[in-house]
Amino acid sequence: MLTCPLWVLSARVPVVLPQQTKARPAPHFLSPARMDVSSSCDPECHKKAPRPSYWDLQQLLAYETLHSNGQLTETAIGIYGYNPTSNTSPANSSGSSAKSERSHVRRKRQIFGHDGRFSITGQNFLLKYPFSVSVKLSTGCSGTLVGERHVLTAAHCVHDGKNYVKGAQKLRVGFLKPNNHVEGGPAPYAPPTNNKMKFQWIRAKRTHVPKGWIKGNANDIGMDYDYALLELKKAHKRRHMKLGVSPPVQRLPGQRVHFSGFDNDRPGQLVYRFCQAGEETSDLLYQHCDAQPGASGSGVYARMWDGRRRRWERKVIGVFSGHQWVERHGASQEFNVAVRITPLKYAQICYWIKGNFVDCREG
Repeated sequence: MLTCPLWVLSARVPVVLPQQTKARPAPHFLSPARMDVSSSCDPECHKKAPRPSYWDLQQLLAYETLHSNGQLTETAIGIYGYNPTSNTSPANSSGSSAKSERSHVRRKRQIFGHDGRFSITGQNFLLKYPFSVSVKLSTGCSGTLVGERHVLTAAHCVHDGKNYVKGAQKLRVGFLKPNNHVEGGPAPYAPPTNNKMKFQWIRAKRTHVPKGWIKGNANDIGMDYDYALLELKKAHKRRHMKLGVSPPVQRLPGQRVHFSGFDNDRPGQLVYRFCQAGEETSDLLYQHCDAQPGASGSGVYARMWDGRRRRWERKVIGVFSGHQWVERHGASQEFNVAVRITPLKYAQICYWIKGNFVDCREG
């Protein structure tokens, strides 16, 4: 008998609560945002890294908040209902010797064989869920609506690991709308066209970035924490996509993941793709979904059966980080990498959105 892939309600989602908050020196906003991230640490390297201790996790999940007036704060966190000895995350605050391996310098192409991306065209499709949850950041990345005022994206789109990027203080989020629409419209999946599109922009009020990204960098531990949450100055009035704890690849329908973003080789177009997920660590998901810089920050989602609500439901289970090109077993190998939403990351991001932990117990 065939069984549906189920969203399993986790009774063990931990609680991540803010504690002390202190002011930090104002950022300098020096460097332009990077459209992709690379790392020399492959899946085996991540799996060999020691498990983080409870203290490590407190440091990694502490976070900075950048306010639209330029003020910067840092918040310590407490973790409750979590057993560090059961954690399988490879991340740690000191890294491992395997992470010193050097990678090839190749970041231009992120297409694997035939380009399997689809440009979404026509107002009836662009403004229809799930494509309507995809937004563009003024720094050049993509993001996903995960709340009435909240956008999930990649940390490297607003912070380079050392400082906040140019444009982060006056960060805006763009909602794609076509200038013209012919009734009936084109097919939802179409080859690239020259149809001019426009964006409606909303300013970001606050930006949360975990210290795991700021303490690390793209060639070390930081890739595990390459996520950020933006709070908008006003509600966007569109349907958003719920967060979900990332299930094992084997539990995904067809082991398939999806995401839509604004790849920079197709300006002004929303680009959708899906593919089979490959290897995974507790914090990262490796896949060969075709993508180009600009798609970074897109929410990676899966569609599974919600047994309690008796319906199929899409949930964001990760954030597309970027391209990885490494030497492995004496041969060059490349991946596209997404940051998985682990139970701890789910608890943290959900609290940022909801403002309380009671509504964040269901992953």
